[in-house]
Amino acid sequence: MGLTGLITFLIIGAIAGWLAGIIMKGGGFGLLGNMVIGVLGAVVGGLLFGLLGIATVGFLGSIVTATVGSILLLFIIGNMKKR
Repeated sequence: MGLTGLITFLIIGAIAGWLAGIIMKGGGFGLLGNMVIGVLGAVVGGLLFGLLGIATVGFLGSIVTATVGSILLLFIIGNMKKR
């Protein structure tokens, strides 16, 4: 992965983390927190979509995958915090 790929990955992570924060009504975690949640969510979403046999293509598909993974990650974190 070159510098362009890394920057794209971080942008997708930031967008996905921000969207997940809005959807989960958390309001986000700032730029760096959103990137972390989004990047981890991209990994979770990629694994989940791979297990389900769902393929996404392109920039928008990557954002959808990362956002779904981020929402799942925030849901799990939220449930762990309640305990």
